[in-house]
Amino acid sequence: MAKKKETAAASPQKEGQKHAKELENKIAELEKKGAELEAALEKEKNDYLRLMAEFDTFRRRSAEEKLTLVTTAASETIKGLLPILDDCEIALGQLKKTSDSSAAIEGTELIFNKLTAYLKSRGLSPIEAKGQPFDTDFHEAVTRFPVEDEKQKGVVIDVVQTGYMLGDKVLRYAKVVVGA
Repeated sequence: MAKKKETAAASPQKEGQKHAKELENKIAELEKKGAELEAALEKEKNDYLRLMAEFDTFRRRSAEEKLTLVTTAASETIKGLLPILDDCEIALGQLKKTSDSSAAIEGTELIFNKLTAYLKSRGLSPIEAKGQPFDTDFHEAVTRFPVEDEKQKGVVIDVVQTGYMLGDKVLRYAKVVVGA
């Protein structure tokens, strides 16, 4: 009978150990699944953040391209008007040299001033060149002219064609004569 008691007592103990082992296995399995889910969640989060960064970059690049396109279109239009501006300057100079009607001079000045004001409102500004030190960032030397005065060397002594800037960008370099 003592043996039966031992066997009966051992049996619930074995079942308890077996049940504990099963629970440990389930806990390990659940922890493994939890770690897998956390890894998957972290991967999805990283993918989402990467996608959002790419979209933000795309949006910024698109806005910059639109701005560049508008600026380029404006600069091309203004660049097309520069020869007209040059012709107005030449016409004014020629009219002032002659004794022709003052009405022609006034009319040409009116057109020139309106065109200049419009282009200025769009960001166009002439490059000041005469009397300035020669600077390849703004000037294009057409020729070099010998000068006696040392102060005139390397300085723009005449402007052949006015240069213009659109905002902070050179639209057309000033063509100049430089003292040598």
